[in-house]
Amino acid sequence: MTGFSRNGCCDSGAGDSGIHVVCAAVTAEFLAFSASRGNDLATPAPHFGFAGLRPGDRWCLCVERWQEALGAGVAPPVILEATHISALEFVSLEELQAHAVEV
Repeated sequence: MTGFSRNGCCDSGAGDSGIHVVCAAVTAEFLAFSASRGNDLATPAPHFGFAGLRPGDRWCLCVERWQEALGAGVAPPVILEATHISALEFVSLEELQAHAVEV
């Protein structure tokens, strides 16, 4: 699993304009949704050292993209233990808990 700070949790900080604070286990439906919104996370981008994501991979999502996916009915499961508390500025704890998975 990766994150903005590459420390195993979805921390954010200066320079993280996407606010990558929701730790998710991506699904095929979410990957297709993200690609339809212009962010293809499944295709490798070796020039960025990015191997591409597959269903089940853990990834730190932009909180607004997770919220958008929630509204579209394709929000991926959330790993609460690795999701940063600042996500609560955008989505409710109840929404996150409703999509939480045990690790």
